[in-house]
Amino acid sequence: MKFFNISLMLLLPFAVNAQTKVSIVDYGAKSDGKTNNAQAIQKAIDETSSKGGGTVVIPAGRFLTAPINLKSGVNLFVSEKAVLLGSDKRLDYSSGNALPLIAADGQHDISITGPGTIDGQGDLILEDLLRLLKAGTLQDATWQKYNPWRQKQPEERNRPKLVLFRNCSNIKIKHVFMKNALDWVQDYRNCENLVVDSMKVESNTYWNNDGIDIVDCRNVRVTNSFFNADDDGICFKSENRQHYCDNIYVANCKVRSSASAIKFGTASHGGFKHVKLENIEIYDTYRSAIAIEAVDGGFMEDITLKNINARNTGNAIFIRTGHRNQDSVSSYIKKVFISNVNVQVPAGKPDKGYPMEGPPVPGEHHVFPCVIAGLPGHPVSDVTIENIKVTYEGGYDKKIPTISLDSLHTIPEKPADYPEFSMFGELPAWALYVRHAENLTFKSTTFDYQKPDLRAACVFDDVKGLNLEDFTIKKAKTTPVMVLKDVKNESFKALQLPGDKKVSIKRINYIFYR
Repeated sequence: MKFFNISLMLLLPFAVNAQTKVSIVDYGAKSDGKTNNAQAIQKAIDETSSKGGGTVVIPAGRFLTAPINLKSGVNLFVSEKAVLLGSDKRLDYSSGNALPLIAADGQHDISITGPGTIDGQGDLILEDLLRLLKAGTLQDATWQKYNPWRQKQPEERNRPKLVLFRNCSNIKIKHVFMKNALDWVQDYRNCENLVVDSMKVESNTYWNNDGIDIVDCRNVRVTNSFFNADDDGICFKSENRQHYCDNIYVANCKVRSSASAIKFGTASHGGFKHVKLENIEIYDTYRSAIAIEAVDGGFMEDITLKNINARNTGNAIFIRTGHRNQDSVSSYIKKVFISNVNVQVPAGKPDKGYPMEGPPVPGEHHVFPCVIAGLPGHPVSDVTIENIKVTYEGGYDKKIPTISLDSLHTIPEKPADYPEFSMFGELPAWALYVRHAENLTFKSTTFDYQKPDLRAACVFDDVKGLNLEDFTIKKAKTTPVMVLKDVKNESFKALQLPGDKKVSIKRINYIFYR
């Protein structure tokens, strides 16, 4: 895999006048937490940019503001003990689609730095937004309707983000603490040369609060940061068929999420290429530790994830190609490498007790396995997973209907559905379910449970080129342990199933027994 060298970006100064430094107080800003300082802050930014750039300082204190626009050459520095408060009045973000608190479009050499805090006050904006919707002052199509996850919530267009940068270059976000957004915390779209380092995000105010969204961006580095979000933690998206995410490096981060911790998609119109993540700690995450999804006609290629440690997480790995797009273009996933992963999956709800929990999976179900699922004729291909261990809490309830092994064909394909580890309903495997894949390799892989699960450990359905090497199932209460249906060109080396060291294999419709 080839990555551009962007590690030096942290050391490169922006093309600005480093000697210019102004305080928003000098432009009339007041730190009473009540005065709307947007005009003063914007004037400081505009004048600094027009003079060749420099630093606009938010000094210690509580400064309230409506939306502001960051301009080329400006570093917005949030000082220690400084809090930049988003206005709690929804109409301050426009009477139409909500503007972000901090925006930039077509700018270059911009940054937000400093040890201070940017607080979106999302809970207060929500109160005001609901009041305006009830009064009919603002319109919204969804706020009184249940969505597929049994939630009632205003449309995202009515909820402001903290940061939205479009078509920008040479961006640095460092040390700052962002909290309490009412939508995505930070959204970078079609940007290049983006560095995010040593920042902190805490946003459990409401649903859709992604920690960070990288959308169709190039040359991105995210390091040494913490994301605690009520939606996806670190999320890569592609919204434009003509663009894609390229050359992205994420390392040494900690993530907690009421959705998925690391997620590619769901929006996947263009694609993702040359992405590497390593040294990621995940905890109390409701959905997948790793979710890789191409479902809108886009591609996923050359993706590497290494050294992932996840505890109390609802699902370990979910890889999915789908077809939600209305045209004939098919999504594809190939050349994915996942290594050195350790995941602990409980039977209960991992985000239970957080301010805004993720919506429960409908109906009773057993613990969900790892899933790799393509579509007929469009397999997930060239995936290597090595040196991983997944430990499930396990357990089995005979009252919950399960899929019999002679009914694997009844598991729905759902090509146009929202991709999610629970999308197929109850599955016939407790450790690993694979369907429509080719050139799939597992090396030094271990699956285990704490409480007996009566389902098969693994099901492989329509797989061409299956390589299992040092593949271990630690326990099995029942047989069969492994099921192969329509599997071709398989290779097994050091396959370790429970029971005697010498594994007897009996084939009945390609079913492996121990």
